[in-house]
Amino acid sequence: MLSFFFPSTRGAAAAAARGPEVRRAAWPAAISVLALLSVCPTAAPTAELTIVCGLQGIDHPHCRQAAETWAQARGHQVRVLPAPDDLPTRLRLYQELLEVGAPKPDVLEIDVVSPSLLAHHLLDLGPRIGAAAADYLPALIAADTVAGRLVALPYSLNFGLLFYRRDLLARSAMPVPDTWDALERAAAVVQDQERNAGNARFWGFLWQGARAEILTCNALEWIASWGGGTIVAAAGGVTIDNPAALFALQRASNWGGIISPASPREDTERDSVAQFAAGNAAFVRAWPGAWRRLNAADSPVRGKVGVAPLPKGGTDGIHAATLAGWQLAVSRSSAHPDLAAELVLYLTGEDAQRRRALELGLTPTRTALLTDPQIEAAQPYLRALSAGELTLVARPAVVTGRRYLQVSGLVQSAVASVLGGQVTAAQALKTLEHSLNVISRQGEDW
Repeated sequence: MLSFFFPSTRGAAAAAARGPEVRRAAWPAAISVLALLSVCPTAAPTAELTIVCGLQGIDHPHCRQAAETWAQARGHQVRVLPAPDDLPTRLRLYQELLEVGAPKPDVLEIDVVSPSLLAHHLLDLGPRIGAAAADYLPALIAADTVAGRLVALPYSLNFGLLFYRRDLLARSAMPVPDTWDALERAAAVVQDQERNAGNARFWGFLWQGARAEILTCNALEWIASWGGGTIVAAAGGVTIDNPAALFALQRASNWGGIISPASPREDTERDSVAQFAAGNAAFVRAWPGAWRRLNAADSPVRGKVGVAPLPKGGTDGIHAATLAGWQLAVSRSSAHPDLAAELVLYLTGEDAQRRRALELGLTPTRTALLTDPQIEAAQPYLRALSAGELTLVARPAVVTGRRYLQVSGLVQSAVASVLGGQVTAAQALKTLEHSLNVISRQGEDW
């Protein structure tokens, strides 16, 4: 779960100073980066910047190369560090460094809900980018803008998608589902077909049930697709306890043990995509990066996979996709804020993003690239986005600010309790709305 309360009594400098003792602590990956950051660079006539990037594993070498290319052209030096893969550990590390005013790192790669959590420690990039902000996807710029300050720039885009087995749908004469009704029917038909053929591990529809941020993402897509809103409205009011949200959650709770594995579940996106790749599912909800993995040379389902928007909630619903992705931000404690901002502009620029899209399969954030023929051919799901067939739905991070992790934690608890059969959807939503109203004073004080 991402609902973490982080200690403020142990700062980054103290952590770095404890050396070997810290490396035996609970989060060694975070501290190893912290120790690197504490090394003081020797005096030099050129500026030295430190950037933490490459959080998706495959992206780190590319980020290093791009940052070093910029540094060489500008006559500066850059140190490129990876960050812990674990999201809570990464956020805790960032918070400790920023709270003590550490001058390094200058540039941080953060996820799409982090701007509201870290905004008071991040530089306003708005004056430095000006009208060029319009070149990025508007939904991401909105997510990166807190209290009128543009505290990050979009680096790569994620959103929920439906991946499916084209061959199995064709064999059963089932169309690609456009609604949740159609998905339930197709999942059941293909599941019965494959189990009767001897695959007892086959499921119709896989999604992520782990009690973590991914569960909030899934639940938001179900609820929004039926017109149930976004948990907290843009103006701050709590809206989760409504008939559409109730119907969506009740419906999802019926999937367990029928077309999806029974709850309680702890599967992450990596788990569900791996099970789909092994040939054990007809459909899986996943981020765009799954397309490259499922079509890799060693993938058992290579050439058999299709991708479509997630189903909508009936004919009047929408194809909702939770907005996600990675952003680049500049620390307000950076000794070189203008250079750091320049580096961010370079790394999120059109040329750098085109290379990332074509070489790594990462989804660009600049609107001009979303319709680039070469990128679109490699990432066919972009057609649905550029054509307006799906709706990007943001989690209520900007409006709830520093309380977002608490909000998401409460959402995860409520959804998990319904999926696990501990309470009814009606009870869960009533309790959730009450809890959110308590912590926000009826939506007036987030």
